Amino acid sequence: MSSESTKETGQQDWVASSRAYIIAWGIPTAALVLGILLPTPARTIIWSTALIWMGAACIVNALRCGRLHCYLTGPFFLLMAAATLLHGFEFLWLGPNGWLWLGLTLVVVGGGLLWYLPERLWGKYSSGSPGPSC
Repeated sequence: MSSESTKETGQQDWVASSRAYIIAWGIPTAALVLGILLPTPARTIIWSTALIWMGAACIVNALRCGRLHCYLTGPFFLLMAAATLLHGFEFLWLGPNGWLWLGLTLVVVGGGLLWYLPERLWGKYSSGSPGPSC
């Protein structure tokens, strides 16, 4: 990808925009953190909603600009939303520390393995990104 098309693609990237980033991922992340302090029913709803919001934002952003980590984190956040719902409503028992395991999985897998690492290894944008015309 040329540096010119990378620059144009970056303009479509919500991750690169402070305002879009706060709306798409900052507010839901704050909700996840605050949800830790709430009882299980409220935590279940807040975490699931925040993860669905973040997953949808990642998928839309991947389609808009080809941001590499969004192709990975979007489906991951949606799967984590399902796990949160299942654990919160006791269909999936993750043990007495289930919420801790879910939180650690979000941070380690979502933040490290799927967000940080791929972009360090392969760059910010996929080679098959739709480009600035999307």
